[in-house]
Amino acid sequence: MSIKVAIIGVSGYTGLELVKLILTHPVFEISYLATSKGDTTIETLHPSLESVIHKSVDRVDVDKIAKCSDLVFLALPHKTAMSVAKEFISKNIKVVDLSADYRLELDTYESAYCPHEDIDNLKYSAYGLIEYFRKEIKGAKVTASPGCYPTATLLGLLPFVPYLKEGSAIFIDAKSGVSGAGKKLTEVNSFVNINENIFAYNPLKHRHAPEIKEKISKIYNRDFDINFVPHLIPITRGELVSVYATLKDDVEPLDILNNRYKDESFIRIREKPVNVKDVAGTHFCDIFATKSGNSIFISSAIDNLLRGASSQALASANIMSNLDEALGLPTIAYVP
Repeated sequence: MSIKVAIIGVSGYTGLELVKLILTHPVFEISYLATSKGDTTIETLHPSLESVIHKSVDRVDVDKIAKCSDLVFLALPHKTAMSVAKEFISKNIKVVDLSADYRLELDTYESAYCPHEDIDNLKYSAYGLIEYFRKEIKGAKVTASPGCYPTATLLGLLPFVPYLKEGSAIFIDAKSGVSGAGKKLTEVNSFVNINENIFAYNPLKHRHAPEIKEKISKIYNRDFDINFVPHLIPITRGELVSVYATLKDDVEPLDILNNRYKDESFIRIREKPVNVKDVAGTHFCDIFATKSGNSIFISSAIDNLLRGASSQALASANIMSNLDEALGLPTIAYVP
């Protein structure tokens, strides 16, 4: 048995990671690869795939893709993704979207991004944070993969929300490798700017802050002041998120984490502060937490391109296809 999948947006890093993951997947088979321009091959776009796969990359053609595919991955920018997704949804093709277009409630999305062009299909979407929305993902027409920062933040923070002082401020210090800035060269991610350097960007105004706030409210119906500050650091891949919050109850942090994630194969609870090297190249999220008085420190680490994007999208696709969600998910870290 094979399930045919298309990947639209294969020129970028997340598109490349999806191709690599599907190549070793025991059930999924690549049926179509696309970019906005097409007229090339995947090994031309990504020379690392030479002698691994030979396949054409064509322009997006919804009718052709729908005829040869059971499921479509969209590795496209926001706004572009929804214009394509709605056409596949209308043809009963399942969609896993890596953009922000189906992640948020309408008001949240439009205040942070742009006017939404597919409002009718928002009710058919599920948020792709696996450990909290499995049931919704299973029956969804479109699964919206979370951003890398919300993934790492929410997986660490959510188990503690019932024990936090409601209305208090939550401070999130997040650091990501340069691949999180995308493949396009800019002044920000140029070598001379990022090498031996670290800096914050969009502090307290980043668009992932409302995503984090909304999901906390949706799951627990509780409201907090989210103070989110992302940083770019001079590594290729990996993400470390540190959360600082105020407890209202006396709890043992590691007990809380172990109890919540005891049945989760891809969450590892650590007894020492986590690091990105142990998760780079994998689907794992490593989490550590400790407290002093009523102050709690939570730290989580993921691979921003995998658990923060492509492997999380693959896990959702597995669930939507009634497969074991662990199929094809990477577990071997890039160490040393």
